[in-house]
Amino acid sequence: MSDTLHLVCPTCFAVNRVPADRLHERPNCGKCHRPLFPDHPVELDEAHFDTYLTKNDLPVLVDFWAPWCGPCRMMAPAFAHAASQLAPRVLLAKLNTDEAQETAARYGIRSIPTMILFHQGREVARHSGAVGTAEIVRWTQSHL
Repeated sequence: MSDTLHLVCPTCFAVNRVPADRLHERPNCGKCHRPLFPDHPVELDEAHFDTYLTKNDLPVLVDFWAPWCGPCRMMAPAFAHAASQLAPRVLLAKLNTDEAQETAARYGIRSIPTMILFHQGREVARHSGAVGTAEIVRWTQSHL
């Protein structure tokens, strides 16, 4: 019998149990039937941020950004492309710091874009400043 992992659905935020050896099959949520690994970063809000970070057994890489930030907009396509390269080992999410000011303050976000890699709700590593896809992937893999 294989190990199972808990994965939070990025659409309905239901917690799903998925056999670890079946992650590469791109499983769907048992509740809403949407993909558990979308081909883009998940947009989080303050209401679902903690659930997504603490209930997922996989690491979650979060991009803290704001729509008015030029470097954030410049990095967005690279971050989205990294999602397809890092799945299914890492989940990628974005948090708009203008809309989620309390969460941004709780993590001491002072400059954007800032990426934080979390595992089981705990911060593993942090990087500030815009980078390309290859650097996002390399940096993330170096901290797994």
